Amino acid sequence: MDFGIAGRWAVVCASSQGLGRGCAEALAAQGVNLVVNARDEARLAATAQELREAAPGIEVREVAGDVSQPDVRERLLGAAPAVDILVNNAGGPPTGDFREWDEAEWTDALGRNMLAPIELIKATADGMADRGFGRIVNITSSAVKAPIAALGLSNGARSGLTGFVAGIARQPQLAGRNVTINNLLPGRFDTARIAATLEPEAEASGRSLEEVRAEYAAGIPAGRFGTPEEFGAACAFLCSGQAGYITGQNLLIDGGAYPGTF
Repeated sequence: MDFGIAGRWAVVCASSQGLGRGCAEALAAQGVNLVVNARDEARLAATAQELREAAPGIEVREVAGDVSQPDVRERLLGAAPAVDILVNNAGGPPTGDFREWDEAEWTDALGRNMLAPIELIKATADGMADRGFGRIVNITSSAVKAPIAALGLSNGARSGLTGFVAGIARQPQLAGRNVTINNLLPGRFDTARIAATLEPEAEASGRSLEEVRAEYAAGIPAGRFGTPEEFGAACAFLCSGQAGYITGQNLLIDGGAYPGTF
């Protein structure tokens, strides 16, 4: 299916690996020009070159840095002639016990996973509305629907972003001008993040990481972890011309792990 977005420009945050890269690859396959971002400059450069080779007809620009920093966001937005598509993403905060987190750790989590996306939305949404097209996708977490105790920093920051999006996505001056804002809620995906999340449990239990991975995978109705490629495909659809009637939604992608009806 042609998603009708070839030639548009997308800013994809934290896109050198994992789910962000999956989104960048899927958009590139649809002919979308990209501004990619990551904190690791060498890894970002390698990813950008691979994206160019996979989709020779597009332009790929790189902006290294932490999106929680205002100057990085300014450079990121300035790298595109106009931002038609924005994919907000940032590495999740560390696991731990809420009793041990201090204010600085909370401030960092909120900065990366709530405030930075809000600032990027604020900087791009009205311009999208003026041009009559805009797609904003925020990569949050399945923990927004089913909080995980050890991920309290993530639970809090991402839930705050979810509440903010629920309010603004339905504004007529955005939704009525073909600007959609949606959230993608990943469950367990086969990325470096899953290893970082499960390693403490493996160490505490005296088991190998592979044993813990297998146990978690067995608890997912799909019987496996997701792949960045299928996550990226879902993101690309939400960014498509065909998805203009979908806004303010939280799409859970977790292989059926969430047990609720709603």
